[in-house]
Amino acid sequence: MAYSPNKKTAAALYALYEQERSTFLREARDSSKLTLPNLIPENARGTRSKTKTPFQAVGARGVNSLAAKLLLALLPPSTPFFKLTIDSLALMQEGASEQKSEMDKALRVIENALMSEIEVSNDRVGMFEALKHLIVGGNVLLYLTDKGLQVYPLEKYVIRRDPNGNTLEIIIKETINAQALPADFLELIKQKEEYSPDEMEDELDIYTHVKRVNDSFMWHQECKNEKIPSTDGMSKVDVTPFIPLRFIRQSGESYGRGYVEEYRGDLISLEAMMKAIIEAAAASARTLFLVNPNGVTRASTLSKAPNGAIREGLASDVSVLQVNKGADLQVSFTAIQRIEDRLEYAFLMAKAVQRDAERVTSTELKILTNELENSLGGIYSILTQEFQLVYLKRRMHLLVKSGKAPKLPDNIVKLHIITGLQGLGRGHDRDKLIEFITTVSQALGGDIMRQFVNLDEAVKMLATSIGIDSTNLIKSPQQIAEEQQQLQQQELVRSLGSAALSSPLLDPQNNAKAQQLQEQTNANQQTPIQE
Repeated sequence: MAYSPNKKTAAALYALYEQERSTFLREARDSSKLTLPNLIPENARGTRSKTKTPFQAVGARGVNSLAAKLLLALLPPSTPFFKLTIDSLALMQEGASEQKSEMDKALRVIENALMSEIEVSNDRVGMFEALKHLIVGGNVLLYLTDKGLQVYPLEKYVIRRDPNGNTLEIIIKETINAQALPADFLELIKQKEEYSPDEMEDELDIYTHVKRVNDSFMWHQECKNEKIPSTDGMSKVDVTPFIPLRFIRQSGESYGRGYVEEYRGDLISLEAMMKAIIEAAAASARTLFLVNPNGVTRASTLSKAPNGAIREGLASDVSVLQVNKGADLQVSFTAIQRIEDRLEYAFLMAKAVQRDAERVTSTELKILTNELENSLGGIYSILTQEFQLVYLKRRMHLLVKSGKAPKLPDNIVKLHIITGLQGLGRGHDRDKLIEFITTVSQALGGDIMRQFVNLDEAVKMLATSIGIDSTNLIKSPQQIAEEQQQLQQQELVRSLGSAALSSPLLDPQNNAKAQQLQEQTNANQQTPIQE
C-alpha cells in the first residue's frame, strides 16, 4: 500500500483515536496513583513534576509480586516453555513419515538455539516493565526487533481493533531531536513550515502508522504531516514486530482493563484509613504542656528551665495534653488488616499463603499455593494467545532471518506452549496421577498394583506433567530386565560361593554375563577386605 498524501495524516488519526483512549488512560492513571505513581504519571513523561506518594505500600508490593510471578510463568529462565512438534498426518501426506525421527532431532536443535537467543536478550527486563503496565493500566505495546524489546506505555500509542479483537491499526507518537531526522527531510520541513534557521524546533513529534492490509501489516513514519523517507516496512501478521497486549479483555473494546481496577475499592479504602491513622498518630505523638493561668507556676519558668533544674511551683498547675484515641484507632487497624489480607491474596503475595497459626503444615501451604496459582488461569489464557505465541513466532522469524536456523514448513511443524495455562493443566493431571497410584497402592498393595499398572508409562507421564524431556532419562524395560538378571546372578554367587559358577546358567561359555561375573568375582577374591 503506497503512501497517499490525500488520506488523513497520522497526526489527525492519532487525535481522532485519542478520544476513545482517554477514558482508559484516565482509569489507568487512577490505578497508578494507588500503586506505582511513576508508572503512568498524570503529566507527560520527561516533565519534572512531583508525583504524590501513597500512604500505603500494599498496592506497590502487590503489583511487583504479581508481575514477577507472571514473568516466571511466561518466560521461565533456563527452562524451555515451548515445543516444536510435527504434525504426523501432514507429514504422511507429504510422503516423508519415515523421516520423522531425524526431523525430531533437528527440531530439538532449533529449540535450543531459540532458547539461547531468548536467554542472551534483554526481553525479560522489558517484559517485567510491560507486565506492570498491564496489571495497572491494562494495556501496553511491545516492539520486538533484533536490537531488543522496546516497551510503549498506553500514553504513547492508540489502537483500533475489530469486534474479534484483531488489531487493525496502531499509531505511535514519539518525540525526538530534530537533528536525528535526515538532513534533506529536515530541509523540507523548514521550507514547508517557513522556519528561519533560528526558529527551528529542537524536538519534533514522530508518528509511526501501522495498518493491517489483508494478512500483512504495513507501516511508515510521518513528521509534520510529511512521510519520512526510507521508513516503510511490512511483515506478516503472525510475525509482526508490533505486539499490543491487553490484560482483561472486554468484548467490543479496543483497549483492555487493568487488574488493579478490579480491586481499586479496597485500595481506596486502605489509602483513606492509612492516611487517617498516620495523621492521628502524628497528632498523638505531639506533646503539649498546659499551665494553670491562676496557679503559682509560670510557663516561662518551665520553658527556660534546663533538664534537672530546681524551680518553685506546684505540680498540680502543670498537665499534659493527650489525645486518648487508642481505642478508636483499634477499629481502623482491624479493618486495615482485613483489607490487606484480601489484597495480598488477590496479588499472590507470599504472606497470603501463610495461615495465622503457630504450626502450619507443608500440605496446607501447598494447597493454598495451588489455589492461588490456579486463580491465574484466565490471565494466562489471554497472555498465552496474545503474547507467548506471537512473541515466539517473532523470535523464530528473527532467528531464521539471521541465518541461524532454517525456515520451517508451517503446515508440518507446529509451535506449542508448555507453560502458563498449559502448565496448570499438566499440574492437575500430575495430581490426579499421583492420587491414583497412591490409592491403588494403599488399597491393593505394591505387588498387586504392579500387576495392573504399567509403571513405565506412569513414570513417563509424571515426567511429561512437569515439563521434563524423558528422552534417555528413563530406562527401557529391556535395560531394567538386564539389570535385574545381573543382580540375581550376583546374589546367587554371594549365597553359594564359587560352587555356583559350575551351574549351567552361569557357564561362561554359554552366558557372556556369567563370564563378566566370574572375572569380577576373581578380582574380589584377590583384593583384601579392610574394616
